[in-house]
Formats: sequence, C-alpha cells, structure tokens
Amino acid sequence: QVQLVESGGGLVQAGGSLTLSCAASRRTFNAYTMGWFRQAPGKERVFVAAINWSGVNRYYADFVKGRFTISRDNAKNTVNLRMNSLKPEDTAVYYCAADPSTQGSPITVEWYTYWGQGTQVTVSS
Repeated sequence: QVQLVESGGGLVQAGGSLTLSCAASRRTFNAYTMGWFRQAPGKERVFVAAINWSGVNRYYADFVKGRFTISRDNAKNTVNLRMNSLKPEDTAVYYCAADPSTQGSPITVEWYTYWGQGTQVTVSS
C-alpha cells in the first residue's frame, strides 16, 4: 500500500508559477512510476505528466509541454510538478498517482493503482 499526499496548490494569477509536491509513504518509492493528473469541474481526469523510477523518462501532455516540469527526489520520497506560465484553463484539482509497473505507457488513469486526495490549483485571469 502506498499513501500519497499532495501539497502546494493555491490561487495564482495568470502567468504565475506554482510547485506541487507529492510525498509518498512507501520506502520502495524509488521503484514506482509517478504521475500527475488533473480534473476540472465537470470534466474527466486527464494526464498531465509522469516520470519513471529513475527520472530518466518523462512524459508530458501536449498542453503543458514547455511550461510544466516533473521531477523526483527518491531520497525524500517526493515528486514535484513545477508549473510556469499558468493559464486560467490550468485551473483544476491536481492528483498525484503511483504504480510499480514498468510495462506500458503511464499516461492513462487506468494504469495507476495508487492516488492521492488532490490539491486545488486556481489560476485567475
């Protein structure tokens, strides 16, 4: 079992930046692929970014490429999402996800086993 706790959400003006963090409870965190997803009101949860266990492989949704950066610190059991040039359409609840699998592509909701409770990000225009 892995417990994930997100932090760092809040209210920011368009063009601003935020860094989300996700802390994992499991000592084998460094074996897990980690992902970030978001869900806007009335919409489905969608993929934002993912990073494999070593940090070598990173995946991004097209709508965040060049603006968001995912990183991880295996010594601290954390994964971060640095969000720059935020837009009002980035407003959503952001969720951290984890899975020990190394097979397949970690860009779908169904791929992940463990989820955090989410943190709200609101971007004002």
